[in-house]
Amino acid sequence: MPARAAVAAVVRTSSRRGSRTSARHASGAATVRARATPVRVVYEEEYEPARPSYSDLSRTAGVEGHPNVNARYVADIPLPQALAYMNNASRPVSEEHWDEAWEKDQIMDAAKENVVMTWGPTAPVADLALMVRGEGVYLFDSEGNKYLDWTSQAVCANLGYSVPPAVTQAMAQQLNTLPYIYGGMGMVEIRARMASLMAELAPGDLNNWLFPQGGGEANEAAIRMARRYTGKHKILTMHRSYHGGSATTLNATGDFRRWFSDGEVSGIVKMYNPQPIGFSWGESNEEACERCLLAMEDAILSEGPQSIAAVMLESIVGANGVLVPPVGYMEGVRALCDQYGILLICDEVMTGFWRTGEMFAFQHFNMLPDIVTCAKGLSAGYFPVSAVGCRDHIRAHFETQPLGWGATYQAHPVGLAVAYEVLKHSVANDLESHVKDLQGVFLEGMNSLVENHKTVKRARGVGLFGCLDLVGKDGKAIQRLDQGSPEAVRVFRKTLRDHGLVSLFRPPFLHCAPPLVITEEELRDGFSRLDRALTELDRMVEA
Repeated sequence: MPARAAVAAVVRTSSRRGSRTSARHASGAATVRARATPVRVVYEEEYEPARPSYSDLSRTAGVEGHPNVNARYVADIPLPQALAYMNNASRPVSEEHWDEAWEKDQIMDAAKENVVMTWGPTAPVADLALMVRGEGVYLFDSEGNKYLDWTSQAVCANLGYSVPPAVTQAMAQQLNTLPYIYGGMGMVEIRARMASLMAELAPGDLNNWLFPQGGGEANEAAIRMARRYTGKHKILTMHRSYHGGSATTLNATGDFRRWFSDGEVSGIVKMYNPQPIGFSWGESNEEACERCLLAMEDAILSEGPQSIAAVMLESIVGANGVLVPPVGYMEGVRALCDQYGILLICDEVMTGFWRTGEMFAFQHFNMLPDIVTCAKGLSAGYFPVSAVGCRDHIRAHFETQPLGWGATYQAHPVGLAVAYEVLKHSVANDLESHVKDLQGVFLEGMNSLVENHKTVKRARGVGLFGCLDLVGKDGKAIQRLDQGSPEAVRVFRKTLRDHGLVSLFRPPFLHCAPPLVITEEELRDGFSRLDRALTELDRMVEA
């Protein structure tokens, strides 16, 4: 409001009774006494100009009278940059793509120019052998060399390279009748059949199945399933583990490959396996089992059971060395999960489908997971397909709740047709008994390599699934997984090929996992070839 202004005048006023004055004379002086006269202050109403409101201050045209203040903000929009011309049109397709076959030089030139490798640098693509065909447990390169596949490639070519005719026929028939349908838009017979067969092969109430494309994708779906079912976030996994190449599964992984994606996702907590690299849980399997389980319980309590959705582990660790757990360990993990309300996920991507002698490796133990994942041997490597199975109580939850996971090629009918016939072939030919019958020969061969070679420190194996730990002259690992290869390792890779072996060799681990259809004669021949190659490694290391 405008303030009242200054005093305009001061006026003295008399009382109504007037002024009373008395005078008296004393000593020639006069004293005048008068009654005080009141003073009245008179104000004049003066108003300052009105103060501007906020809407007067913030105007497109600026403050009135001050147009350069608070005028509409004009951004410093850069001028469009002149882009250099780029021809993004597709190039003409070469006529050579219609040639029935390419020469070796054409193939390798295209590989060097256009192929990108995955876990390692791309430059070594030029050194890969050019494989041209397979038969039984053997591979043949472009030079006519014959190799025994000592690890079923990445432990997936369980039936070798002579594809059962029923598999070929099923694939062709599915391609000719209904090559594809999106899983959420229709049901196909092969999907229902495959889920039914898996429910019959799996133990307990693992009756409910979905079918992603690869093992990593299956583990991704399993983690999502566990989190959605429990409403909790954390997943406990092992330091020595591998679960896949996506952001979530690679962070769930424990080995060095996790570093490629470390920190991209949250909620993954690591625990130590019964077989840690740098220390020992005890002198005996029993001590190791007990202490490792106590450490696991400590981790659960430290993280808070109320925050943990699942423990995920490989029933028998695969890529990190075929780590056979001590008796009672898996049962102890199951008991801890039950005690604290945590789901148990068993990753059977590498071990499933009779690789260890049982349909699933967890069947060696007295326990049942809540969720199981599998791939690789499911289709014997003939087609990319995997599976996730869950128990009935989990399926019941998702009857009315969305799983919240999906993929374009989930339940691909061609892949399921292949996997369906692979499993039927494996059951009809009693692959389980065949593996169990050969286990003795396999363990004998593994033990012999440890006894005969200074560069082999120890061996582990179950069924036709094994691994050797290779060491250098000092008795320590010949190479750590996260380090570059020393000269002896680089030479040994070539030595394996020279002796006719193709093997998944991830130093210091030399895996031994031939196709499950291998004969006893072929198996013994494989050990003989490996024995000769290791003899050369012994000499290199001692030199």
